[in-house]
Amino acid sequence: MKLPKLFGTFGLVIVSGSVAMAQQPKSESAPIYHVTVVERTIKAVNYQYRNGPTFIDFRGTVLLPKGKGEAMVESRQGRTEVETHLEHLTPPQQFGREYLTYVLWAISPEGRPHNLGEIVPSSSDKASLRVTTDLQAFAMIITAEPYSAVRQPSDVVVMENQVRPDTAGSTESVNAKYELLPRGQYTWRVSDSLSAEVANAPKVSAKEYDALLELYQAENAVGIAGAAHAEKYAPGTYERALQLLKEAQQYHASKAEYRLVVEDAREAAQTAEDARLIAVQRQQQDDLSAARADLSKAQADAASAQQAAQEAQARADAEVQKARDEVQAAQAQAAAAQAQAQAAQQQAQAALTASARTEPQVSQLPRDNTAAQASSTRISILEDLNRALPARDTPRGLVATIADSGFSGDALRVGATEEVSRVAAIVARHPGLSIRVEGYTDSGAGLSQRRADAVRAALISHGLPSGSVSAAGLGDSRPLASKETPQGREENSRVEIVISGNPIGTMPFWDRSYSLTSGTR
Repeated sequence: MKLPKLFGTFGLVIVSGSVAMAQQPKSESAPIYHVTVVERTIKAVNYQYRNGPTFIDFRGTVLLPKGKGEAMVESRQGRTEVETHLEHLTPPQQFGREYLTYVLWAISPEGRPHNLGEIVPSSSDKASLRVTTDLQAFAMIITAEPYSAVRQPSDVVVMENQVRPDTAGSTESVNAKYELLPRGQYTWRVSDSLSAEVANAPKVSAKEYDALLELYQAENAVGIAGAAHAEKYAPGTYERALQLLKEAQQYHASKAEYRLVVEDAREAAQTAEDARLIAVQRQQQDDLSAARADLSKAQADAASAQQAAQEAQARADAEVQKARDEVQAAQAQAAAAQAQAQAAQQQAQAALTASARTEPQVSQLPRDNTAAQASSTRISILEDLNRALPARDTPRGLVATIADSGFSGDALRVGATEEVSRVAAIVARHPGLSIRVEGYTDSGAGLSQRRADAVRAALISHGLPSGSVSAAGLGDSRPLASKETPQGREENSRVEIVISGNPIGTMPFWDRSYSLTSGTR
């Protein structure tokens, strides 16, 4: 991928590597220092509920020592709002060509990371971001990433929150230990050739800059998923990511509206990240199956050796009995047989000892087959859903989305009806699942309820029990974008099909927990 370009009058530069994570950027100059951070500890704050806004600072790490900023945090009913303002946030390509953007993270006291959103610096190296989270107590960090849809932070931490004397929150501080996803060792290099590329890059408009940035992030995400063998282990999800990336590239090549390029590119990056996580988990399952097979073979070999020892012992006993029945002249032969029996006993004992040494390996393997089966079923259903509708895995369950374009007023269009019928067929193959249909519009709860009822009726008409399907119109309670633009209102108008139940468990396949430490860093 060639260097893209200074954008408009802002004077920013994107330098894209489009490489897999394990690869390192090439440069003729020597590295300044090596970055191998895999674990850090940071203070988290339990913000006071509905007590008005409070402030917390951001400070740069050794990777971005001049970086600074602050965040206004306000705990409201059902959410916590965070508004950040940052300075001296220089382009992320300084940490490696594969780094295209920054991401703001909330880290829970238990160490679980939450991606709050992408941070794009302006021409003056400043940035602002306003987001919400369902966490009450959390710490915040900023990392450089190859694309914004990542689910866990990289090891390149450039800023972290710092509690101020006037920060309003719990008086008992909690230290959250966050384990960062190891992505190999990255070298920060200062290269004269990179500076020349930045100086000579041609200028583009602000909209073209946004489109190029999202395209490069999507290409990084798809490339990384491919390096994780997603084509083999998650073909359905990976194929959809490739299709979305291709559509975004075609929009860009045909000079279509930049919003269409950005939308498809961002969805391609998100879908590619899902494919990568599915591939990683399925490779781990294959490794586990191979380990179990090796253990079974070792146990079979041990049992065979024990059987051989018992047969040898029986033959030795027969020889001894025969020797006792013989005359005194055959005593020498009997003594030899006895020696043979003792040798066989030693061989049997050695085999039993070797078998005993292999037994503890059984306890090292996971035994929670029920949880593993639920996770496998969850991944399988997610891939099937992605072939019918855009779907994602969330703590609420598997969520398939019908866009506003799937409706004519409050009625489903023909194409959307076919997609809903496919969803019904997928769910019907797994008894015990339940469905909640949630309608959202900026026009009030009435239209959203009628649309949710229409989807529920379609699911029931295609074979699902009425008692397992519920519907609710939630109006504009959970907007995805600004209500001030037609595009934002169209994106907010949707119906979500939320699938949950015991067969798929309650844990998203990409989720994991982390350890906790107390005290100060």
